[in-house]
Amino acid sequence: MTEVEVAAPAEDAAAAEESFVDGVLTTEEVKIAITDYRVIPVGEAGNEYGDKPVLAIWYDTTNLGTSDRDITPSEFIFSFEAYQDTDPNRENTLDVGMLPDPSFRDSQMENIKPGGTVPNAIAYELDDTTTPVDLVAVRLFGDDIGRMTFNLS
Repeated sequence: MTEVEVAAPAEDAAAAEESFVDGVLTTEEVKIAITDYRVIPVGEAGNEYGDKPVLAIWYDTTNLGTSDRDITPSEFIFSFEAYQDTDPNRENTLDVGMLPDPSFRDSQMENIKPGGTVPNAIAYELDDTTTPVDLVAVRLFGDDIGRMTFNLS
């Protein structure tokens, strides 16, 4: 069974406005709550066309209604980076894989109404299925909001 470790949030003014705690990212405009995850081997449902195993993450995106900009379930891509420490010389950012859940094919790019919540999923291509993956919530210009670690083995 896989295990998740959650890092404590930063203690600064920005952290008061934005947080990533217990698998829930909250910003001024959006809330993204991780609802499930699993490793999907090559060839299994959700990773039929990939050539690497993936970490699939299911989540809900809520438009908090504080902005006029369009909010879609794909907000996750702009809010997180995934790392797997498999290289001794560089940070290893994981690539986004194919959508692991076809039920979201038609809804992943649709606008979420203010106050509305829409589910979606994302997959990250793994280098191996034993090295933990760090999912880091990031601000637009690089500061980390928080992180959680997925222990895969």
